[in-house]
Amino acid sequence: MLSMQDSRPHLIDTPIPSNDASHHPPPTARPAPRHRLTRSMSGQIDNFAPSFAPFFGMSGIFFAMAFGCMGAAYGTAKAGVGIAGIGTYRPDLIMKSLIPIVMSGILAVYALVISVLIASDIKPPPEKEYSLFAGFMHMGAGLSVGLSGLAAGYAIGIVGDAGVRSFMRQSRIFVGMVLILIFAEVLGLYGLIVALIMNTRASG
Repeated sequence: MLSMQDSRPHLIDTPIPSNDASHHPPPTARPAPRHRLTRSMSGQIDNFAPSFAPFFGMSGIFFAMAFGCMGAAYGTAKAGVGIAGIGTYRPDLIMKSLIPIVMSGILAVYALVISVLIASDIKPPPEKEYSLFAGFMHMGAGLSVGLSGLAAGYAIGIVGDAGVRSFMRQSRIFVGMVLILIFAEVLGLYGLIVALIMNTRASG
């Protein structure tokens, strides 16, 4: 005969669910959404602005200053050699012969202007969203003014060196030398104009 203790149902120890948040596993972190091209209401694709886009803008600053200063340095050095050569024989012609030096230095100013304009458009992401379009435009602007300044400096240096040596022997060559230097300087000015237009398009 079963006793009263045996007739009672056996209670199985089952875990009681708890409302304590410490027993629940922490929610898994959702991966950050990737950048993707989205279409606006008009159907056009919006500009893509990745984190590496400012690299192209910084490259434009580098190209502008590096190539522009290389052209200015070559023109100054090449023409300076010619001026030093005639200075020992005709010291009175030194001041007139400084025109190639001045025109070579202006090329570096062109590069400096574009570099400052590009640098003013590059800001940290919270302040401004920098797109790939702006980065490519700024890099193109830097290459435009830099390479054109390099070509102009090369031309000014060669013309200045040969011109000042010939000017010592024949004074009538001075006007022709200045005209040639002006047309060589205009090459850098063309690059500056194109770079300004590209920088304006990137900002707008």
